[in-house]
Amino acid sequence: MDDFLTERFTAERPRLKAVAYRMLGSLSEADDAVQEAWLKLHRTEAAGVENLSGWLTTVVGRVCLDMLRSRTARREDSLDVRVPDPVVQTEAVSDPEHEALMADSVGLALLVVLETLGPTERLVFVLHDMFGVPFDEISPVVGRSPAATRQLASRARRRVRGTGTTAVPDDLPRQRTVVEAFLAASRGGDFEALVALLAPDVVLRADVGGAPMMSSKEVRGARKVAGQAMQFRQYAQYARPVLVNGGAGVLTAPGGQPLSIMGFTITGGRIVAIHILADPERLGGLELTLPGFPRQ
Repeated sequence: MDDFLTERFTAERPRLKAVAYRMLGSLSEADDAVQEAWLKLHRTEAAGVENLSGWLTTVVGRVCLDMLRSRTARREDSLDVRVPDPVVQTEAVSDPEHEALMADSVGLALLVVLETLGPTERLVFVLHDMFGVPFDEISPVVGRSPAATRQLASRARRRVRGTGTTAVPDDLPRQRTVVEAFLAASRGGDFEALVALLAPDVVLRADVGGAPMMSSKEVRGARKVAGQAMQFRQYAQYARPVLVNGGAGVLTAPGGQPLSIMGFTITGGRIVAIHILADPERLGGLELTLPGFPRQ
């Protein structure tokens, strides 16, 4: 492959990973999908491709669709709570792929909703509504007419909007203020202060994977979620603010070892959702940098 195509693919790679991440909710699988697109480009007569950017986008979409269908066929995560991989920023970064994911972030709450869509619906919604790919370019990927593809997008859009996850979150300074208050109340064991920071119908999703002596769970309601925070208050001293998918979040690392990542959805000065990843294996794969975290 000549240097020109290599340079073009390298330039497209951050956007392609952003597409794959929204399709799959997994950073490692997104890397695999982009790598597969690179291999397909190697095997294609690229000189005949008029719109390389569009071609690569649909190739990544097709690869992700196959991965989602395989995941569905295996019924992965059918019973357990699963939190998508968070995109975490603990310090200034210079990696273009990471910066692309952070610059146009999708919150964990929306990614959770996307995982409730069927593979085809998710593909159409991501490619069209998030990346502006025309229906006539998506329809060959899903094997539907443009009109039928449009209907799939409309159905997916209604389902996503019905969850309330498309509501505009508070600005980042306000989010950080709320998270700081949440941590202070946790450290101080102030149950009522925690409740006051939570929306009445707040939902907490915790994905612990194979962590010993723990179980993944979904908890709803301000007082129940505050109760969960109280149970783990001893770890609050090891929590530090980070950016999680572009919003305020917390990384907890006692002894400098990542224990959990918490992403918050905050609207109207209250926390409406908390997503926690505490799966040791998946945390280890995120290659986090931990400046300024205290040792035990």
